[in-house]
Amino acid sequence: MSETTQPKPVADERVKEMSSFRRALIRPELGGICGTIAVFTFFLLFAHDSGMFNSQGVLNWSTVSAQFMIIAVGACLLMIAGEFDLSVGSMIGFAGMMIAIFSVTLGWPVWLAIMVAFVLCLAIGALNGVIVVRTGLPSFIVTLATLFILRGFTIYFPQLLENKTIIGGIREKAEGDWLAPLFGGKVLTGFFQFLGEHDLIATFERGSRQGEPVVDGIPMLIVWAIFLIVFGHVLLTKTKFGNWIFASGGDAQAARYVGVPVNRVKILMFTFTAFCAAVFATCQVMEFGSAGADRGLLKEFEAIIAVVIGGALLTGGYGSVLGAALGALIFGVVQQGLFFAGVESSLFRVFLGVILLLAVILNTYIRRIITGER
Repeated sequence: MSETTQPKPVADERVKEMSSFRRALIRPELGGICGTIAVFTFFLLFAHDSGMFNSQGVLNWSTVSAQFMIIAVGACLLMIAGEFDLSVGSMIGFAGMMIAIFSVTLGWPVWLAIMVAFVLCLAIGALNGVIVVRTGLPSFIVTLATLFILRGFTIYFPQLLENKTIIGGIREKAEGDWLAPLFGGKVLTGFFQFLGEHDLIATFERGSRQGEPVVDGIPMLIVWAIFLIVFGHVLLTKTKFGNWIFASGGDAQAARYVGVPVNRVKILMFTFTAFCAAVFATCQVMEFGSAGADRGLLKEFEAIIAVVIGGALLTGGYGSVLGAALGALIFGVVQQGLFFAGVESSLFRVFLGVILLLAVILNTYIRRIITGER
C-alpha cells in the first residue's frame, strides 16, 4: 500500500511577509525605549557626579515625570481613539482653582471640594465628547474653545471672589481631612525611615531633622501615575473595550459596522482625560498648598508630545500607554537633568520641538510600513 504524501502549503502571494526588523519597528514603544536609553546614557555621562542619581535627585525627576505621565495616559487613550483634547492644561488650572475656592473661600470641607471639582471636570470632559460626536466638528476646534473658556473662568472667579489670582491656605484646610492624603500624602514612609537608620540612603546631617532620611516617602503623585499607567495598559491590551478604542481611532465607520459603540467610546475617553487632569490638579494643589490661575499652562501640548514620542500615530488607531509613559519619563529626566548638567533651562523647549519633529517623522515612517504606502 503506497503512502500518500501531503502537498506542501503554498504561500499566499497576497500576504506580504514582514521581516523581524520591520516587526520590531512597528512596536509603539520603540521610540520611547530608544529615547529613554539615549537620555539616561547622556546624563549618566555628563551629570553623574551632580547628585542627579542620588535619592533626592531620583525623587526630583521621578516626581516631574509622574506629572507628565498622569496626563499622558489620558491623552494617549484619547489619541488612539482618534481625538485630541487641547483643554487639558486649562482643566488642570480650573480644577485646582475650584478646589481652592470651595474649600478656602466658601469654607467647604476639603473632601467635598475635591469631589465637586472632579464631578465638574468629568462633566466638562463628557460635554466635549458629546459636542464632538454629535456635531462632527474636529475635536481640535471644540477643545480649543474649551481651553479658552476654562482659562477665562479660572482667572475670573478668584478675581471676583478674592480680588487675586492665587488662593493659598489649602494645606491648612486639609489637615485632618480623610480624602486629602490620597492626593497629597506619602507612602512607604516607614521603609524609608528604616533605610535612613541603616545608612542606605542619605540623611540630614544637621538641624532639627538631623538623622532623618532626605527622602522620607513616595509622593502620592507617583503612586497615581503608576496606577493610571497600569490601568490604562490593561484596559488597552487586555479588554474588549481596548479593542474598541483601537477600532474607533483606526476606522470609525468600519467599527460601527461590526457593532462597536464608537460614540460612547470617544465620550468616555474625553471623560477619562478630564479625570486624569483632575487627578494632576488635586495632587498639585495639595503639594503647593495653593491654586494659581496660570497652573497647567501648555500641559496639553506636553501631554501630546509625550504620547507621540511614545509611538502613537496622530491619525489614531495605534499607540501604547507604556510608550506614552516612557515619553513622559524622558520629559522629566531631561527637564531636571539640564539643571544638574548646568545647561540653560530654556533649552528644554528646544528639546521638546526637536524630539517632537523626530517622533512625527519616525511615526510617519511606521504608518507607511503598517499600511504598505510608499
